[in-house]
Amino acid sequence: MGCFGNVLCFKFASLSFFPFGKEVRYGGGTGSFLLNIIWLVVSGLPLAIEHLALGAMLCVTVVGIPFGLQQFKLAKLALMPFGAEVL
Repeated sequence: MGCFGNVLCFKFASLSFFPFGKEVRYGGGTGSFLLNIIWLVVSGLPLAIEHLALGAMLCVTVVGIPFGLQQFKLAKLALMPFGAEVL
């Protein structure tokens, strides 16, 4: 998973560093689905729960709502990063 891990790091980094105006689009095929299942079991679920909790905490204040919505995008990407494009 060395090569795939590098690509995933850049996906997360591009969405985290410049979050506004970007969308996550899913594609891929059977290979992406199988890798996403392995990712979900190994580390995707705790990472997504962390982003959901942080997004909920940020949405409590009016100023934090845009940042909370971006955390929800990151949670979506954390669940299934393989086959996803950050546009």
